[in-house]
Amino acid sequence: MEKAKVYFTSKITPEAMIKMYDALGITLSGKKAIKVHSGEDGNKNFLRPEFMKPIIDFVGGTVVECNTAYSGARNETEKHKKLIEKHGWTEYFNVDIMDAEE
Repeated sequence: MEKAKVYFTSKITPEAMIKMYDALGITLSGKKAIKVHSGEDGNKNFLRPEFMKPIIDFVGGTVVECNTAYSGARNETEKHKKLIEKHGWTEYFNVDIMDAEE
């Protein structure tokens, strides 16, 4: 069995993400869904949309999210949309909630 390749960067920047993608030596074709965790209400520990924008734009991706099965601000589409906006995702992207109740 071939050993897995491991890619590492000590720099956590949008530019480093693009460099890591380039290191794979591939180009994605077709539609690309970029699944993100838009953040829980009151939680500050989530990837910010402005951090993700360069790599998402670079690959030509569409940001997708899903409602949660547990209670909270992400378990119903309308509440989830409000939280996505509160966390700044709609400033940069049209987020597709895959299981939207619409």
